[in-house]
Amino acid sequence: MSTFNWKQLQNGSDIRGVALDGIPGEPVNLTPEVACTLGGAFAQWLAQTLGKAPVELTVAIGRDSRLSGPDLMAAAIKGLSAMGAQVYDCALGSTPAMFMSTVIPGFECDGAIMLTASHLPWNRNGMKFFTRQGGVDKTDINAMLALAEAGQFKQAAAPGHIESRDLISAYADGLVQQIRQSVKHPENFNQPLKGLKVIVDAGNGAGGFYASKVLEPLGADTTGSQFLEPDGTFPNHVPNPENAAAMAAICNAVVEHKADFGLIFDTDVDRGAAVDHTGRELNRNRLIALISAIALQEHPGSTVVTDSITSEGLTRFIEEDLGGSHHRFRRGYKNVINEAIRLNRAGQECWLAIETSGHGAMRENYFLDDGAYLVSKLLVELARCRLSGKSLPDLIANLQEPIESEEFRLKILAENFKTHGQEVISKLEAFVATQDGWEIAPNSYEGVRVRCQNPAEQGWFLLRLSLHDPVLPLNVESNMEGGVEQIVAKLRSFLKAIPKLDLSALG
Repeated sequence: MSTFNWKQLQNGSDIRGVALDGIPGEPVNLTPEVACTLGGAFAQWLAQTLGKAPVELTVAIGRDSRLSGPDLMAAAIKGLSAMGAQVYDCALGSTPAMFMSTVIPGFECDGAIMLTASHLPWNRNGMKFFTRQGGVDKTDINAMLALAEAGQFKQAAAPGHIESRDLISAYADGLVQQIRQSVKHPENFNQPLKGLKVIVDAGNGAGGFYASKVLEPLGADTTGSQFLEPDGTFPNHVPNPENAAAMAAICNAVVEHKADFGLIFDTDVDRGAAVDHTGRELNRNRLIALISAIALQEHPGSTVVTDSITSEGLTRFIEEDLGGSHHRFRRGYKNVINEAIRLNRAGQECWLAIETSGHGAMRENYFLDDGAYLVSKLLVELARCRLSGKSLPDLIANLQEPIESEEFRLKILAENFKTHGQEVISKLEAFVATQDGWEIAPNSYEGVRVRCQNPAEQGWFLLRLSLHDPVLPLNVESNMEGGVEQIVAKLRSFLKAIPKLDLSALG
């Protein structure tokens, strides 16, 4: 391991790597040996952070349904135990549940590890790390990787105790109690969802528990739920609420089974989305609008933090219809969550941080991006609406959605792609200043966001630099038919003059 490149495993505040052979050009770099070392490094880092000895630690560990999960988890447990830490083997779990192992009575672990690579292909895997303060940050991952590279762990005289624990049931029970207490059904307190048909699509990831351990105890009919069985080959569709085929699958299931509601999760359940009784997806801007309506009912006038690509219609809905404040920030769920935490510390009340991808975190729930908690909030409102004779989609009836919306990914061909990308953005800012009807939106925290107010355009675009890849994502929306092409045509003529850009995505 002396020549191993540990830094290649860092993906922001997570570890990500190739765990299985099978895809050309993707050699395995996340092996059981690496996972064992990372388990030891986390124990060492956690002990140093908490001012404890490794033998005083209790660490929970779980995994999603990936094929490589059992071997990598066994190796990580070996690394933790070798340091003397007590280990709770939680088997199949979810990312939010692993964080909750640090606070649930009877667990109250010092830290936790989740083996997952979210929605990435079957050959990938990764590790997410938690303390009682939440998910670790980039600097923490840097420190752990430095420890792993040094490899100088002082192992304990005897391995720490390893115990199997049913964390997912304890976590699910917390959701059940939360829904019961929030609905307070006047006739059936224990089963407030009785009479409702709610379909779950887990995409063969780790979210199948939600049907049997949350919905059914609450009285819901889950007939028609699909792909609940864990299968790391993901044979039916990508477990990702942003994937068109995945959303089509749950939308079709709701219509086919005449369900009242549909729910879909990503692989490790830190993201979720919903479908109303008509088969219309409640995702992206609609999901943000819906959960914002709920949050602002509970906390009037507070701030909603989102990522940078949310629509102008969403801003109007949050601020004009709901009476809240919309704070649009940088892409990246950790960026959005950390900004919400910062605003609260600065005295600006914020109860919701949510990214367009579906990562949603609420202040009342440790600002944890928890897909199961998020959809549970929707179910509470669904039950309340049913009691009052209303419809859940009525909450977002005034949301103005764009007629056209597109994302284009422009590849940067320059070797130093970050520098070149920033130069493109700077040149674009100068170009915008020369265009009638275009103006740079205030408070842009990444890239350049431009409002396009010409009669044939009536929209906006955002050009930004990808967090990790040599790509300039371009998001364009318009309230006019053909408006996106009008905006793109101007941008295409400008961008053609810039070298080392692949504009094939623009057509």
